[in-house]
Amino acid sequence: MLHRVIEENKALEVRQTRRSSRIRLQIPVFVRGTDTSGSAFIELTKTLNISAFGACIASQHMLRSNQTVHLTIPAPSPANPGLVPSETPPIIARVLRQNMLGETRLFGLEFLCPLDD
Repeated sequence: MLHRVIEENKALEVRQTRRSSRIRLQIPVFVRGTDTSGSAFIELTKTLNISAFGACIASQHMLRSNQTVHLTIPAPSPANPGLVPSETPPIIARVLRQNMLGETRLFGLEFLCPLDD
């Protein structure tokens, strides 16, 4: 019982310090970066949640805290290619933390430029 109360208080503290609320939204993203072995990679993955200031993504690659990665959201080919871009401009993000969920690596990212700007 005490453990549950402590965890609920921690969750409340985190919610109070957030600059914007998270949305549980799975968006496909290309992640470009360099893994901990120094190898450059590009991976198609997805967000698990997102806010104006960051996102949580799943990745098969090992990333370092404070490193930057580039996120690009792919878009389907439009009927009129002159009107709609094929992808979004890259979103640059910094790795804040890593967690494991079973065999899956989850990374908390902070956008260097908030999405609402």
